[in-house]
Amino acid sequence: MNAVNDSFLPDTDNGVLRLITAGSVDDGKSTLIGRLLYDSKGVFADQLDAISRAKYKRVVGDGIDFSLLTDGLEAEREQGITIDVAYRYFSTPLRKFIVADAPGHEQYTRNMVTGASTADAAIILIDATRAADGQLLTQTKRHSTIAHLLGIRHIVVAVNKMDLVDWDQAVFERIRDAYAELARRLNIAHHHVLPLSALEGDNVVNRSDKTPWYDGPPLLSLLEQLGGTDSEAAVRPLRFPVQWVSRHGGDSAEDFRGYAGRIASGELRPGDDVVIQPSGVAARVKEVLAFDRAVDLAVAGDSITIVLDRDVDVSRGDVLSHAAAPARVGREFEAELCWLDTQALNPARKYLLKHGTRLTSAKIRSVLTHRDIHELQEVENHSGTLNMNEIGRVSFATREALAVDSYIDAPATGAFILIDEATHQTAAAGMLR
Repeated sequence: MNAVNDSFLPDTDNGVLRLITAGSVDDGKSTLIGRLLYDSKGVFADQLDAISRAKYKRVVGDGIDFSLLTDGLEAEREQGITIDVAYRYFSTPLRKFIVADAPGHEQYTRNMVTGASTADAAIILIDATRAADGQLLTQTKRHSTIAHLLGIRHIVVAVNKMDLVDWDQAVFERIRDAYAELARRLNIAHHHVLPLSALEGDNVVNRSDKTPWYDGPPLLSLLEQLGGTDSEAAVRPLRFPVQWVSRHGGDSAEDFRGYAGRIASGELRPGDDVVIQPSGVAARVKEVLAFDRAVDLAVAGDSITIVLDRDVDVSRGDVLSHAAAPARVGREFEAELCWLDTQALNPARKYLLKHGTRLTSAKIRSVLTHRDIHELQEVENHSGTLNMNEIGRVSFATREALAVDSYIDAPATGAFILIDEATHQTAAAGMLR
């Protein structure tokens, strides 16, 4: 791969964009990512040579099977489907990208939840040949619902395989209008729709002359301009989950005591008044240390050690917040659950709850509703349980008090996972409301 001459790079750097591709089986997710990697010069020559000789290659002649750049498991290449979430990295002069290729099969919806939990943008692929009449597939609805629940800000709808419907404008418009109705019913505020062919590369990196009726940008140009969430995290209230209590020189009058972790949101300076939650004890920041030096400012994403102006009881799992904007503290909550375990939710069982750096036990009190993916609405839950890949709203109580926020307001302190106490399997991903 050729090196880029820095003297030709623009001054603008839009930061890192984390994105996930989602859609039904065979919509072309892996092929699209492979095409993005290839056309942005993110593939080495030896990688191209390896996939050109792959025994599971599914294109005719000397063409490149781009899906093999992301489908790394033997079972994926053999079956021609994505099973696990594959992460790939590439960059352009304007931005760096972290791409998660999520499985399309309903059986692996839980893998999509995992990949989407850290995404700034979601590319929802729709196969134009299977939705030509404007009827969207169930997985399109399911993945759009999950993307919305997880608070993904940017939804990009890629109508793929337009070459197989002869770039019919009417087909594209039917699909575009159908998704606009889906977005309205899901309360998705903003979304972008564009026609493309991942295999041929039309409207992926460069504008295609086959779509004179489309006046929007190609996919890569659109992704380069989308806003990331890093800047948003910096302006949210301070949330600093304590990961480690650092001590040394305990036998000395000048012994050191600091609290190490990563700022989940907000910013922190020496002199700031903070409150330790859930205890509610107040203190003032004496010093902020980054590695081996003191700093005047730390922001969301920075790993730091905080020294307070007095000795207080702070443990792993506590959250430091600004005294003027604390998190909510409680033991009883409502949340949306995406059930991930093959064993259904059982309210009689106890689960472990992992929230930030705190691990405690939790009891599901009731399953209030579940989401009907076909009707796109919450309905009353009569079964009292959730099965694998189902989404529902539950009420629960925790043994220890937690410092939390609404997931929409602060994802870092509004998200949690449930762990089966007996099997230690991750049972569910939760979003506090």
